[in-house]
Amino acid sequence: MSDLPYRDNVGAVLFNRDGLVLVARRADLPNAEGAPGGWQLPQGGMDPGEDPRIAVFRELEEEIGTARAEILAEHPEWLSYDLPPELVGKALGGKYRGQRQRWFALRFLGEDSDIRLDLDPHPEFDAWRWAPLAALPDLAVAFKRPIYEVLARDFARFAAPLRQG
Repeated sequence: MSDLPYRDNVGAVLFNRDGLVLVARRADLPNAEGAPGGWQLPQGGMDPGEDPRIAVFRELEEEIGTARAEILAEHPEWLSYDLPPELVGKALGGKYRGQRQRWFALRFLGEDSDIRLDLDPHPEFDAWRWAPLAALPDLAVAFKRPIYEVLARDFARFAAPLRQG
């Protein structure tokens, strides 16, 4: 397993005006309504040589149907996870041991109606909702939980509602 590389990836912690984050339910885990692991943040692979700041907007457009957002912060480090042994050789096209991710905090500038999971012919997600940032680790599959704990801690300053005025 350790001889396989990590796949470069970007992820989006998308905050709404109320300080909640968008989580989406994986379409391949439709029975995970209340179970951990079925819900995740938008994320996806980077093309070779692609700028992570460009890639995060591309991934938002592909996965949730809109990129109406602005970058608030970029996590200063690449965060990596290893796939569990039973998924190595199956997940991620069987070519990677896990992912090396560049994460961004973004503010959603659109309306809920802009979020469209049905625009991709093969949607990754079948449902979405706004959730408290602190709930992220409990929603994640076990092998992604440490990354979601880092994100919940390091992006907490964006979790407050925007003041009106």
